[in-house]
Amino acid sequence: MRKPFLLFICCLGCISLYGQDLDSLLVDRDDRNYSLRIFSNFKVNKFNITDSDSKTKFVPNNRYGLGAGFANKKIIIDIAINIKNPNKEKTSRFDLQGTTILKNKNYVKIFTQVYKGFNVKNDFDEPTVFRGDIRSVSVGLNYLYTFSDIEFSYSVLKAGLANKNYDNVFITGGIGAFGSFDYFSGNPSVLSETTGPYYNTQADVKRYKGLSFGVLAGFISFFKLSNNISATLNVMPGIGLVDKRVQLQDDSFKPSDPMLYKLDFLVGLSYNLNRYYVSLTYNNGIYSTDLDYGNNYLLNLTKAKLAVGYKFGNRK
Repeated sequence: MRKPFLLFICCLGCISLYGQDLDSLLVDRDDRNYSLRIFSNFKVNKFNITDSDSKTKFVPNNRYGLGAGFANKKIIIDIAINIKNPNKEKTSRFDLQGTTILKNKNYVKIFTQVYKGFNVKNDFDEPTVFRGDIRSVSVGLNYLYTFSDIEFSYSVLKAGLANKNYDNVFITGGIGAFGSFDYFSGNPSVLSETTGPYYNTQADVKRYKGLSFGVLAGFISFFKLSNNISATLNVMPGIGLVDKRVQLQDDSFKPSDPMLYKLDFLVGLSYNLNRYYVSLTYNNGIYSTDLDYGNNYLLNLTKAKLAVGYKFGNRK
């Protein structure tokens, strides 16, 4: 756990580097820009192991949550309680994700996700089983420098504030970088006695570790569909190098292909009234790399949120 912790500290250090003017970043003295909000969210860290013929998916339980928070033009703080189904096995989880825009042109996203307990599903008709021994850790940072201000993407769509500075359609591009640490393990391996025979020996992974760095590019867009409805679409593909190691039950090896491919995208929709607003966002991060011997690993980080907010201040 030392590696993901150190990388998370580096993520926070990168944010503080761009946020020296703390007062201008966080303090908004106009009470009309503040709101209280309740929300429902969906968060999941799932991964796949595949070859040319078979696919095995590792999917956690208790993926939904309810919570409350507050928002203004500069920052949104939401705290949720995870909803657990008493009829399903429990997935233990720590899931921290944050996105901010610093000085209007620096898009920063960090995440730290630790999950233990996964449903193991497949496409070859073996029964789904819950494995409490399977663990996944994902820590990462995405940074995008945009060519134009992007503050609208959050003040309008997530905090329910009026759009005053932008036209009905606004699109800007950017370039940036990313870093991530990824880990998963199972005891004695992530494949069971029934699913293991569908793969070769090198797919029967006991432990995987990968540390990656790369570059990304993308665009952020805003669309004013009517006086009260607005939408956004953000797409950020990337490519990088990953230092990875695979441990089997009786052996270990370092995959020869160092490439990692990723794709982040966000879709948002907001309905904004005088005192109230409703926002819906869906964000997905996909990371893919080759494990050699015809085996592939894909990590999928998904987050969706539906929020209803009440805005303060005198409004006429």
